[in-house]
Amino acid sequence: MQKSVQARKNRIISTKSGQFQSGLPIFKTNRNTNRKLEDTRMKIVIINGSARKGNTLTAINAFIKGASEKNEIEIIEPDKLNIAPCKGCGVCQCSKGCVDKDDTNPTIDKIAAADMILFATPVYWWGMSAQLKLIIDKCYCRGLQLKNKKVGTIVVGGSPVDSIQYELIDKQFDCMAKYLSWDMLFKKSYYATARDELEKNKDSMNELEGIGKNL
Repeated sequence: MQKSVQARKNRIISTKSGQFQSGLPIFKTNRNTNRKLEDTRMKIVIINGSARKGNTLTAINAFIKGASEKNEIEIIEPDKLNIAPCKGCGVCQCSKGCVDKDDTNPTIDKIAAADMILFATPVYWWGMSAQLKLIIDKCYCRGLQLKNKKVGTIVVGGSPVDSIQYELIDKQFDCMAKYLSWDMLFKKSYYATARDELEKNKDSMNELEGIGKNL
């Protein structure tokens, strides 16, 4: 059991200060087996829009528990990066990368290279967090390479899921998905207030793990 947990951790790549560290295992079985494994694995980038270790992170970890066995996963933590806001200068022309000499380009390069993007955010003032919005804004510099991605969203808020705040966030992602021809695999919203509330909701935890496992 301990080895299984460690193996899963080795497949997860955490992004801090713009540096991406590879923790993927090296397969040394026969060539045909390697090709089959490579064909089925997806590169998944998770953008964690929360700076806290609370319910959003809990949701991400549940998803990773299901998805990490068959996929390569990278986690982007915007609050740990040095990224200036988009100035709308237009120099990037949606394909050339950003002129800012910070963590923007290494971060957006990883998103552009992903097969799937998971956007995860708490609800702040009826919308996504500033941390997540910052990354989305800077994606403009490589916007032409973000088309046809598989995408999922996880939103965690302090109001019941029939509140308009979730609808507003979903609509924004719907617009982005239409513009970039994304394949929207899932949009999940959860109601949790106390820091450990989502973790105690076994149905939600099983749902998130199942989503990851069935990718």
